[in-house]
Amino acid sequence: MSEGESDYFRRIVDREALAEYLEDELGPHGGTYEVEHHKEGHSNETLFVTWGDDDLVVRRPPPGETAENAHDVLREFRVMDALQGTDVRVPETVLSCDDHDVLDADFYVMKRMNGVVLRDEEPERFATPERRRQVGEELVDGLAEIHAVDYEAVGLEEGDFGYPPGFTERQVRRWSEQLMWAFEVTTEEREVEELYDVMSWLQDNVPEDPPSTLVHGDYKLDNVMFATDDEPRINAVFDWEMSTLGDPFTDLGWMLSYWWDAKDPEPPESTDSLSNTFMTREGYLTRQELVERYEQQTGLEFTNERFYRVLAVYKLAGLGEMFFRRYLEGNSDDDMYPKMRHGVPALAARAQRIIDGEEPL
Repeated sequence: MSEGESDYFRRIVDREALAEYLEDELGPHGGTYEVEHHKEGHSNETLFVTWGDDDLVVRRPPPGETAENAHDVLREFRVMDALQGTDVRVPETVLSCDDHDVLDADFYVMKRMNGVVLRDEEPERFATPERRRQVGEELVDGLAEIHAVDYEAVGLEEGDFGYPPGFTERQVRRWSEQLMWAFEVTTEEREVEELYDVMSWLQDNVPEDPPSTLVHGDYKLDNVMFATDDEPRINAVFDWEMSTLGDPFTDLGWMLSYWWDAKDPEPPESTDSLSNTFMTREGYLTRQELVERYEQQTGLEFTNERFYRVLAVYKLAGLGEMFFRRYLEGNSDDDMYPKMRHGVPALAARAQRIIDGEEPL
């Protein structure tokens, strides 16, 4: 172990065990072996690995107890592997491993992509009205490509990879269960009673008979990578751990929840990492324009938009509360997690504003 490695780093990767595994699978590295913890994400852990001439990415869940169905990296690998050769822009998959003797968890390996992820700011080369418009168009088109996949043709069969009937209702129930899991610990610190009202509203307003497609489950601007070209072009879609078969409008509502409009209230500091606002600048599409392009690209009509946007913010609150539990239990070194003490109540208030019509599409 090097002196620069933190205790948390050593919890998520055993460098020697990983090297032995990669050598068995890929052959010797020829003298170049480096591992770096990439800290930009907030869910599964990402490691950048240099193995000889290959630049790789290892994805594994965080250490400690996790909520059921969360952090499923082998599911993430399975869907990306199935999508190789389709129009969906995914990285090249390499290996998957369920032997916990290596990293004490499931993990997979993929090729590392080159490009930029738009998290906190836009790159200077995109800072014109025309290219800002193209960013939104690319984002929508990437989602439309996912929803157009013939999922059974690529081996993602109904009943095995997902079960579309009742999907949207199950989303409400599942995320309510995730919240309750987090509340087991977090309510000792503070309660978020408003979320129970949001939960009841969602249960009473589930849309009937939505369409069925492949669903990404976490599609948003900072889960795609733009290539190094001057003009915006997505070359990879990441973070497929929540993918399944079901209601495509849950993806659209989720994407919209991260896309700020100029008419929206300023997000609180406690949710700053979940609500970047650079897309309010001149040239970026509005949420309404994103929806219009999605409908043009897919032929689907986005009805019940208020439900899907409330569901998205409710899921964000659920994630935030799970993050807060992990922080309280000492199972993360992510600086964003402690902010969820105040961030989740702010998200609950936002969901209620959408319900009340105070934050329109």
